[in-house]
Amino acid sequence: MSVDPALLSILRCPDEHHAELTLDAEEQTLTCTECGRIFEIRDGIPVLLLDEARPPAPGPASAAPAPDADAVGGEGGAE
Repeated sequence: MSVDPALLSILRCPDEHHAELTLDAEEQTLTCTECGRIFEIRDGIPVLLLDEARPPAPGPASAAPAPDADAVGGEGGAE
C-alpha cells in the first residue's frame, strides 16, 4: 500500500524541529532529515509518534570530522 504523494508533501517530523521526511518506499518508512528518526508506514498510514519511532541507523555520517577541522583551524590561526 502506498502513501498519497499530496500527504507526503505536507508531513513533517513530530519533534519540535518539524523537519521534512524522506520516503523509503521499499521499507515503508519515513526518515526525518534533521534527527534521523525512522517512522513506519502501516497499511498506508504513517505512524508519526515519537515513542514508536526507531532511532537513526549508525553509519559513516555519524562520525564527526569536526575535531580535525578545529585542529586545522587552530594551526592556521597560530601561524
